[in-house]
Amino acid sequence: MLTPDAPRPKPVSLADLLAEQARRLPAAAALHCGSETLSWEALAAAAGRQAAAFSDVAPGTIVALADRGRDLLMGLLAAHWRGHPFLPLDPDTADLHWPQLQAATGQPFWRIPALPAPLPNSIAPTTTAAEDAALVITTSGSEGLPKGVVLPHRALLAAAAASSTRIPLTNADTWLDCLPLTHIGGLAIFWRCFRAGAAVRLHERFSAEAVWADIRDGRASHVSLVPAMLAQMLDIAGKTPPPASLRCVLIGGAALSHQLWQRASATGWPLYVSYGMSESAAQIATLTPSEDWHEGLVGTALPNVELTIDADGRICLRGPQRMLGYLGEAPQDAGQWLTTGDLGRIDAAGRLTVIGRADDILVSGGQNVHPADIEAQLTHCPGVDDAAVTGRRDPIWGDVLTALVVGSAEVDSVAAWCRTSLPSSLRPRQIIRVASLPRNAMGKLERRRVAELLLEASR
Repeated sequence: MLTPDAPRPKPVSLADLLAEQARRLPAAAALHCGSETLSWEALAAAAGRQAAAFSDVAPGTIVALADRGRDLLMGLLAAHWRGHPFLPLDPDTADLHWPQLQAATGQPFWRIPALPAPLPNSIAPTTTAAEDAALVITTSGSEGLPKGVVLPHRALLAAAAASSTRIPLTNADTWLDCLPLTHIGGLAIFWRCFRAGAAVRLHERFSAEAVWADIRDGRASHVSLVPAMLAQMLDIAGKTPPPASLRCVLIGGAALSHQLWQRASATGWPLYVSYGMSESAAQIATLTPSEDWHEGLVGTALPNVELTIDADGRICLRGPQRMLGYLGEAPQDAGQWLTTGDLGRIDAAGRLTVIGRADDILVSGGQNVHPADIEAQLTHCPGVDDAAVTGRRDPIWGDVLTALVVGSAEVDSVAAWCRTSLPSSLRPRQIIRVASLPRNAMGKLERRRVAELLLEASR
């Protein structure tokens, strides 16, 4: 199956990429997970044995698994080895979201109660087509019921190829993956690394201490973090710069504040600020460390990705990275424009600045205000470590701008700073100190919970 003389068709799936690296680099490290290291050959053999346990699953069935870390990865590899789309589920929310996802589609599902025991003998990877569904990724659900984003093999391969043009990656590198594998940010790392022959160092859960230890000791050349994770990393590392072996810190998932960017840049963290989403197979625009940065700036589009801003200010994209569609809906063509829920602008140099979510807009005194605009400014206020802005309903003014802030700053000092630093239209009329803000696993503010927090604080 994995002999040097075996036919080498063009890779389509993640299983194809794994089989190719098992032929090219059989003894090289492919996966580091805890104290275990698997070579490309050993990982391919394990995937083939695991896939043999799926022999009774009908073709085209979506294979779903609620798990974390290594077991979830092996479920993905086995499903792709057998030619099935894969749906990773968060064990904490699977029982809640599973009925909703089933109701959204007439397609067959197979939810694995646990990863099946591998059979003794491996099977060869099943042939798949580039337009076949590869992944179903559930949205965060922070804006409503979860949706299933259906990504074809074509989109995931295109995303990995495009990423490599902005972020160099070789078979001598190791990408540390501490993001949840139920999100595209954590999964996309495998396509990038399997394409390049780079190893993945997989952490089942994020621990700032454990991630810093691996970085400090030179065990990672690349790492993906959301801003909230970066902040914890800087707290652990202090003024100690990362070693030269760390060449890329890919930041995404939520807005990066000026304060956090300054802290990281001052100590030499090589930040690649990016923008992407599940619907685009992750990263579609990236700013390199050598380029100037301002709040919201995420750089130019990756190759073969087209970006534009529609009449409502929303970011639109098209290209081979875009999804097939949402689970239960008719497939869409990669040449169609996809209108996102994000507001942005593109400058004369083609650089994209993300302003915030279109559906988070508040209307205060007849003016449209986006909370992210104020939140980005508030992080410049001394003593404010994190901030969220929401609206308290008022029959005359509409949304009365209210800021919830985390940090050592007193309410009066924040209010005084706002009076001198913010225009009247962006000035919070109420400021409340809180211990922490509700963010999901990818660091995004959960706007509904912020509003609930305001109600609790106002009682």
